[in-house]
Amino acid sequence: MNHKSLSRSVVSPLMAVAWNLALVYIIYFIARVEYLLLNLDYFRQSIAEGSLPRLFWGGTVLDTPGIMYTNAVWILLILLPLHLKERAGYQRFCKWVFIVVNTIALAANLADSVYFRYTLRRTSSEVFGEFAGEDNLGQVMGVEIVNHWYLVLLAAVLIWALWRLYFTPRIDIAHQSLKRYYALQVPSLIVGAVMCVSGIRGGLLNHWHQYLLAIPIAYIAHRLYHHRRQQLSGLALLAVAAILVLTAPIGGFRHRDIRPVALSSAAEYTNHPTETGLVLNTPFSVIRTIGKSVFNDPGYFSDKDELESIFTPVHRPDAKTAGSEKKKEETGHSPALSQPSEGDSGHSLQQPTADSRPSSPNVVVIIIESFGREYIGALNHEMLPGYEGYTPFTDSLIQHSATWRYSFCNGRKSIDGMPSILSSIPMFVKPFVLTPQGLNRVNSIASCLKEKGYETAFFHGARTGSMGFNAFAHSIGYDHYYGREDFNSDSRFRGDDDFDGYWAIWDEPFMQYFALKMSELRQRFTTALFTASSHHPFRIPEEYKTQFEEGPLPIHKCIRYTDNALRRFFDTAKKQPWFENTIFVITSDHTNMSAYDEYKSDIGGFCSPIIIYTPSGIVAPGMRDGIAQQIDIMPTVLNLTGYDHPYCAFGIDILNTPAADTWAVNYLNGTYQYVDGKYVLQFDGKNVTALYRLGDWKMQHNIAGTVAEQQQMERRLKAIIQQYMDRMTGNRLTAE
Repeated sequence: MNHKSLSRSVVSPLMAVAWNLALVYIIYFIARVEYLLLNLDYFRQSIAEGSLPRLFWGGTVLDTPGIMYTNAVWILLILLPLHLKERAGYQRFCKWVFIVVNTIALAANLADSVYFRYTLRRTSSEVFGEFAGEDNLGQVMGVEIVNHWYLVLLAAVLIWALWRLYFTPRIDIAHQSLKRYYALQVPSLIVGAVMCVSGIRGGLLNHWHQYLLAIPIAYIAHRLYHHRRQQLSGLALLAVAAILVLTAPIGGFRHRDIRPVALSSAAEYTNHPTETGLVLNTPFSVIRTIGKSVFNDPGYFSDKDELESIFTPVHRPDAKTAGSEKKKEETGHSPALSQPSEGDSGHSLQQPTADSRPSSPNVVVIIIESFGREYIGALNHEMLPGYEGYTPFTDSLIQHSATWRYSFCNGRKSIDGMPSILSSIPMFVKPFVLTPQGLNRVNSIASCLKEKGYETAFFHGARTGSMGFNAFAHSIGYDHYYGREDFNSDSRFRGDDDFDGYWAIWDEPFMQYFALKMSELRQRFTTALFTASSHHPFRIPEEYKTQFEEGPLPIHKCIRYTDNALRRFFDTAKKQPWFENTIFVITSDHTNMSAYDEYKSDIGGFCSPIIIYTPSGIVAPGMRDGIAQQIDIMPTVLNLTGYDHPYCAFGIDILNTPAADTWAVNYLNGTYQYVDGKYVLQFDGKNVTALYRLGDWKMQHNIAGTVAEQQQMERRLKAIIQQYMDRMTGNRLTAE
């Protein structure tokens, strides 16, 4: 039977569905290969471990719901049992629906391969909320289209092939018996509906061997049916084949796999959380996260007293010791002072007493876009010996600041950074500000210090409304918000002549504005600055292009520029009357592109600086031997200012906690990572999936089940997760 005869067959719509969806599977496979090649450095360990066949099979399994979701309408249009639709115009319409839908899906997969290196995860539905207020996305996407022209070419070739190879049903309804037409089209729709629904639920390939078994049985049934004496046997075998096909998607005729797949299903095929990006596909990741409940009580502890005894985010400072670095009780940790490690800065590490420190210091938090620890030479002496980095000024500032041997961010996006740094709320499952719980009452540096009479202000050089920063800043207690419009209205500066053309005012002029504007605030004040110039598409002002040359990565020149902008900020700030009585905290919102394998691992991708600088010397400089994370900033700063009221914060005061009791937590692709003492534990919400020594930065040696500390780490992590979930759903993110 030739192609023309097949296309005119009454069952050609069902054949069209099978053939055309097979083409889509091939396109998804090619997109996955491209995803792997573009991000090869992040998957070299997977290749070395021989994991690619399993990852690609898992990808095929999870491509099925993505393909069925996006093509469900087309399947219905093709299989609709209505003889009036068997016309050329209708079939052309169906073809266009198919091509347009799958072009969008392919574009999403290819675009996400570029975005992966910034987030280490597939894009989900939160992206619509994250960039809802942006008006510059067209420009940014235009830059990426130019930079990745080869992906545009690949997409064009694949869509052309899809168009050319598309199978169009051409039933000659005028020469068909309507009785026979409907007798075959209705069962075809039923088969298509079962396949589509089961595919969406993730069961289509559960028992693929039943499809293989059904093929010869159906063939034998077909041959028997054409023998007059064997028709009954043929019908019986055809029924067997049908049962095999229809029960395969739901787990076979003996079992029923009725639980729909979710993004977490990717973990079944992976050894490392980063690998889930390769297993998943973007259409499925986006669609399956729309409207889903984010926070649920995991039920690890039924006894609330036991839970509180293991971990509580409620801090109850002692009024007599607040403002000092002496022992106080909080978060279930022993809160004795964490001393700096020996031989680091050359400065005296003796801490001033409570009586000698200035009263009620100002607090300035500087959040530098994408300012990963990898770029800072002074923080890499141990991990990357001989490495100089790209931040000469920050290196010099660190000699007069408190830093920690290990320091981490609590998320991989800008919208994760603000809650972590300013409100001590880490990112678990989904960015806090994009969930309904983002409307919960929370404590923050600003809200707490405002109770003590501090003036509060937030600065960001983008237009007001960008990324929703102004709304979140206002919700956590920042009374003033200064953005691009305010900079433009200040006659001391050049206005939009200093706009970078994409996101915000260049860091250098906006940091100058920040320094001078703080002199107009009433002391005592607490402010936060969120920079922007080290954001994609990684440009710097024209006048600095010869001074800050390109590095191995596009971001390196931007890091050099922002480091210089930070130097100029402090040159101006030290001339201001508030400078000496101020606590400066410098960190990043998240990490970014990496040149070293140590920073491409699951935990390496969260290495961010935590730098505390006090010109008055109330915090002694030096590298402390312990773990710091963004959510520790709030409780540490509040104690330094003498705040003495109860508050809720998931972090700890890292200046008053022994190194052995410091810890960090983050969440990546369905896996919680908990750093405590000497180890990094990975936990998927039910089971420990891996345990690595903290110095095993490439995460090559899984020692789960071999160390005694694992059980205690798991227990504590479960307590942190349950407190987080309970307080999110119960609106208990304050100490009241």
